[in-house]
Amino acid sequence: MRVTVRSGERGDDGGAAGRRVGRRPGLLKAAGLTLAGVLVLGAGTAGWAYWHLNDNIKSVDINSALGEDRPPVAVPSPSSSAAPLAGSALNILVLGSDSRSGKENAKLGGGDSGGARSDTAMVVHVDEGRTEATVVSIPRDTLVTRPSCPLSTGGSTEVAYGTMFNSAYSVGGPVCAVKTVESLTGIRMDHYIEIDFSGFAKLVDALGGVTVTTDEDIDDEDSHLKLEAGTHHLDGEKALALARTRHGIGDGSDLGRIGLQQKLVKALLDQISSTSLLTSPTKLYRVADAVTGSLTTDTGLDSLSELISLGQSLKNLTSADLRTVTMPVVQAPSNPNRVVADEPEASELWESLT
Repeated sequence: MRVTVRSGERGDDGGAAGRRVGRRPGLLKAAGLTLAGVLVLGAGTAGWAYWHLNDNIKSVDINSALGEDRPPVAVPSPSSSAAPLAGSALNILVLGSDSRSGKENAKLGGGDSGGARSDTAMVVHVDEGRTEATVVSIPRDTLVTRPSCPLSTGGSTEVAYGTMFNSAYSVGGPVCAVKTVESLTGIRMDHYIEIDFSGFAKLVDALGGVTVTTDEDIDDEDSHLKLEAGTHHLDGEKALALARTRHGIGDGSDLGRIGLQQKLVKALLDQISSTSLLTSPTKLYRVADAVTGSLTTDTGLDSLSELISLGQSLKNLTSADLRTVTMPVVQAPSNPNRVVADEPEASELWESLT
């Protein structure tokens, strides 16, 4: 069974499962510009707010952990006419973590499982001028060769063949997730951004919820979500349940969940666009607190100033400048419930981003 997903047209975020993955670069831009607003307001009202938000951000020193055994860093082409705040092309691994650690995450995730996996994985590629972007979703059910990864406690993991893609985060955290993506794609990840269960729910609540239209009834015992087909205004907990739903819709595969996540990301962007954050310092602070409190980044993005700089460099991106795709996959010969990269199409996709 072939489940290959081809490139989408720019700006088209139609709802078919697996065809599009949403406007994640727009979310990065919105986060950066929201934090920029906090910086301006905080400087004139309460400087402590800036320092609190700055201290919220958690980070991992991925560059030191991985060393030089990585794909090369992208450099600007000699003919590049990159705009100010731009420069070389940029590749960002964006993960949604299904961590159950902590009371809030355990409640939202259905109990403390003592571990975590990458529930959502997207590679965001931004061009040199920061005027065009491609977002590639990697299905979590993809079987891959997981490379040996260094552990924070010392030593390293064993190479694993034909293992689930999202197991990399489970066994080696962000460092192993990045190394596995770089091994799979041949592309160096310049930055890493992760958001967890409770942080996502808090962000949705801080924005006043999101409005989503579903095409069919949803009844998923695992995510505890029941929705009739139609339009719904969801709070943070229900929005998170929608993002996690897979068994209650379509064929129960991860590609079906990607379709729901696409709807949710678009709804979140619409809510951000319709909310006058800069005219409400209180709401602006709540949103910024939710954003920074839910993030784990690499050390190159672990401060407000660095996140703001990223957001400002993406300010000229619009939905018409985005190409959103899912890595081409086919059913795994060894397991009908798993997929593998569809070659040579998958490699050609990654090569197009270098």
